[in-house]
Amino acid sequence: MTTKVALEQHVAAGSPELREVFGGVAAAAREIAKQIRLAGLSDALGAYGAVNVQGEQQQKLDVFANDVMIKWLGQVASVAACVSEEDEAPVVFANAGAKYIVIFDPLDGSSNIDVNVNVGTIFSVQELQGGDLNASILQQGTKQAAAGYVVYGPSTVMVMTTGTGVAAFTLDDSGEFIRSNDAMQMPEQGPYYSTNEANAASWPAAYREYLAMLLRGDLNGKTYSSRYIGSLVADFHRTLLKGGVFLYPPTDKAPKGKLRLLYEANPLAMLAEQANGAAVNGPERILELQPEQIHQRTALIVGSKREVEALQKAVLEAR
Repeated sequence: MTTKVALEQHVAAGSPELREVFGGVAAAAREIAKQIRLAGLSDALGAYGAVNVQGEQQQKLDVFANDVMIKWLGQVASVAACVSEEDEAPVVFANAGAKYIVIFDPLDGSSNIDVNVNVGTIFSVQELQGGDLNASILQQGTKQAAAGYVVYGPSTVMVMTTGTGVAAFTLDDSGEFIRSNDAMQMPEQGPYYSTNEANAASWPAAYREYLAMLLRGDLNGKTYSSRYIGSLVADFHRTLLKGGVFLYPPTDKAPKGKLRLLYEANPLAMLAEQANGAAVNGPERILELQPEQIHQRTALIVGSKREVEALQKAVLEAR
């Protein structure tokens, strides 16, 4: 019989403080998962009636998930502060000697909840450097101590890395996250591309030609199939398991891209690279970008190495 390994046991092999951080994320995820599961029965669906710092209409579950993440992480002695998509400024905790900052999107894809589509929580963990909170937040993605996401779907699954590979943990009936995959690897190439093709007319020419190349089968002699959910966590999770490429290119309206670097692109890029994949903003590696603002945006192309490297080559050649 296979021995069950809980999330905290898995992380315990590294830093005790990181184990505490993951314990806080797991506690929040359990509460969020329960609320999502019962949302249709508890008046938790629909708009909250406010706009967040991104200028986006907040959903009731956005606000709930954000409050829950802050509540649980604030109780973790090793967490100095949180940065959330929903808040303009960091939330600082009075935890003396704390060494980590948790940066997160509390509920990615929340606009899909009304139609029962998978959503998720994305998070990045940074070390506090010399007591300088702002500089510690604005570190390159290569400096992340850990990263992960929780996908709320038919089952609730946390996918995480501390820089030594990628593992997945499934929430069981007792409320424990039990390891269900201890060595996730993204295929070298895959059969799918994932993007909102309605925006293709406003992409730079190199991206449009890349998409045409996938559809013609020029990359590997076989045409690619489209798979697009519209929930970043769900689309990335499929790409991680099945291979292929997820694209959120720059557009005429958003020339620098639309996804957030610190709490969407960076953690997913770390996971992708740890699982033998790659992530770029077009010409540059995501993890080497230098953040200048907490809510900085970026383009994101992430997935199997072959597909991502082909896109990067096309963009660089078009310069």
